[in-house]
Amino acid sequence: MVNFTILAGGYSSFVVSYLFNSDASSLSILNQSPTGANPSWITLHPTNNSILYATNENTVGALQSFTIGSEGVLTTIDTVPSGGDSPAFTAVVDGGQVAIMNYNTGNGKIIPFTSDPLHFATDAPLITFPSEVQSHPHMAKQVGDEIFIPDLGADKIWRLVQDGADGNFKIQGFIQQPTGSGPRHITTRGNNLYVLHELSSTLTQQVIPPAPNGTTPLIANFSILPPVQPAGSDWHAGEILLAESSRKFPEPLIFVSNRNTGNVDPRGDTIAVFQVEPQLKLVNQIYTGLDQIRGMQLGGPDNEYLIAAGVAGSAGTIVFERVGNGTNLKQVVQNTEVAQRSGFVWLN
Repeated sequence: MVNFTILAGGYSSFVVSYLFNSDASSLSILNQSPTGANPSWITLHPTNNSILYATNENTVGALQSFTIGSEGVLTTIDTVPSGGDSPAFTAVVDGGQVAIMNYNTGNGKIIPFTSDPLHFATDAPLITFPSEVQSHPHMAKQVGDEIFIPDLGADKIWRLVQDGADGNFKIQGFIQQPTGSGPRHITTRGNNLYVLHELSSTLTQQVIPPAPNGTTPLIANFSILPPVQPAGSDWHAGEILLAESSRKFPEPLIFVSNRNTGNVDPRGDTIAVFQVEPQLKLVNQIYTGLDQIRGMQLGGPDNEYLIAAGVAGSAGTIVFERVGNGTNLKQVVQNTEVAQRSGFVWLN
């Protein structure tokens, strides 16, 4: 028997812990831990799997820390304001600091820890992203000594560097993205930058340009949409996952989720799969039965499984197994007790 505990955030006031038994192909709820409102994005501390962070994606946003106990039970430790409206993402960056980006107010903070990784400083300055249109920062990723912030509203990826003490960062430049594309989430591999664009539903690849304001041409620019779309569809790209090569799956792959907020295909939204080497190429479109996949995550040995859910509909949470050469997904189990979830972490 192989058991995995998986946590799932969502637009609610709790985080669900699931038990996935891969031998029995079962997915059951262990518990629901109370949190602040709308813990839509959750993430683990990078070196301590007993610590979880969550956004409170509200008009008055916040960042929370939790300890993770037996069966995924959460205990709230600290809460600090995000300084803006609707923080949609958080991640630990630069060692002892947590980035949180406010989608609706075009700003964010990088908040230092105080005595330990469970307690936050309260005086981190607000970082405001200058834009002639409404800025919508949607993610933060450490790339070398910089923090990259994709901005869906400004069509830029901002480049931040630390400027003095912890919590103090400045914008040193940006990487321009195609006009109207809406860069949402990113991943990097070597010196390559892969950007998932929400508004144009595209995946692009380019070499990371030199700081602060270098430019490089797009190496690739692919639509991620399924070839057949219902009339009245309205697409918005969701999540991007990089699966590096492993013992079981020797080919590195990128998985991206489509969200149809319009007339939904009865087969559900799709996950598009791209090969990475020798060049970026679309290799599969997998219908999932889910409605508006915002959150998905790889896990298990060799990243053999992918868990996903929608933020609409009633399909609940589904675990898929990567099959063949890893480019296809086979449904293993579905749990509909909680109808919608928006983000996941695997504890083991």
